[in-house]
Amino acid sequence: MALTRSFKDTVQARVQRDAAFREALLAEGVDAFLAGDVDTGKAVLRDYINATIGFDELAVVTGTPSKSLMRMFSRTGNPNARNLFSVLGELQKQSGIHLHAQSIRGDASA
Repeated sequence: MALTRSFKDTVQARVQRDAAFREALLAEGVDAFLAGDVDTGKAVLRDYINATIGFDELAVVTGTPSKSLMRMFSRTGNPNARNLFSVLGELQKQSGIHLHAQSIRGDASA
């Protein structure tokens, strides 16, 4: 199902006014990647990028053409690790949010 323009506008407005939401959106995108849900991770990070730094500015700071970045985070995109981590590093730097992975052992009996 395609997202409506009003939904994208709503997300962008919320990201601009709510720092906690902005941080949670970035963390959710990374968490999705770490959980193996690449499609959700790309979609969430695409929304985050569009609502914050934008693909043109991200291209400047990463040295990767904006069209390549947009393709990387598209539904059919397949970001390689070098590009993905370059983007994540710049998003953290730009936002002042520093993410880290934490291991949590699941219940083996579940």
